[in-house]
Amino acid sequence: MPYDADVVGRIRINRSAVERRAASIGSRRSIKQQHQAAWLLKALTCIDLTTLAGDDTPGRVRRLCQKARRPVRGGILQALGVADLGIHVAAVCVYHNFIGIALAELANSGIPVAAVSTGFPAGQISQDLKLAQIRESVGAGASEIDIVISRAKVLTGDWRGLYDEVKAFREACGDAHLKTILATGELATLANVARASWVCMMAGADFIKTSTGKETVNATLPFSLVMARAIREYWELTGFRVGYKPAGGISKARDALNYLVLMKEELGRPWLEPELFRFGASSLLGDIERQLEHHVTGSYSAQFRHPAG
Repeated sequence: MPYDADVVGRIRINRSAVERRAASIGSRRSIKQQHQAAWLLKALTCIDLTTLAGDDTPGRVRRLCQKARRPVRGGILQALGVADLGIHVAAVCVYHNFIGIALAELANSGIPVAAVSTGFPAGQISQDLKLAQIRESVGAGASEIDIVISRAKVLTGDWRGLYDEVKAFREACGDAHLKTILATGELATLANVARASWVCMMAGADFIKTSTGKETVNATLPFSLVMARAIREYWELTGFRVGYKPAGGISKARDALNYLVLMKEELGRPWLEPELFRFGASSLLGDIERQLEHHVTGSYSAQFRHPAG
């Protein structure tokens, strides 16, 4: 949609109300026994299994892809009665150099490959280079592109500049999904998080995402509440559903449940599917598998028995 300065200018956030609402999410209700197992299986199918380290190797990416195809040991799935459902993660997210390896490992699995782009994680390169990175990754076969916005445009209030930037990213992506990373921990205020969310959605983002995972503060429930409300208001205004992806610091199954509850309560059932909701995570999968094994056997195994890749 066209940039609307009035919409952005009207945004106000009551921080204390946001924090009270966010604090209530994990305390008002408890999900137990078979219901917890079902919700954890749902969380598993919404994970973007990710490796974005400087020491990534082809072997690590191949192992990650094999884990993406078979995220939970067959015996656990059989005991839960879901072995025939073909459960796998939502996507695998890698640097550009590993797109080809990931595509080969995930062939015929239905699992898309996502690539980070635009000077990830800081975004401190020229716009021309950012667009070239996107086009190269799309040309290499990535069907989802995770871009980082220019935080300086948010911090200086250059909302039209941010809109133009993300709109150009949207056009460069072509048919690939565009996931815009706001780096919420670096945007100073919740109002800035809300405004950046709106501007990115106006510019054509398919998903809005909290963090790169490299910031000091990554995904939190208050950030997520603000972004979920922005998504809901945008949907009510335009009829277009934008996805949401919390990323960074989500490593425990109980945290995943809180985010799913938030999505269900704020946005409704459609946002519990990978088409509209993702976790950006690597170690989260191991803890989910560990909790599912506990549900089946009644005992906890060591974390190292559930590697991500």
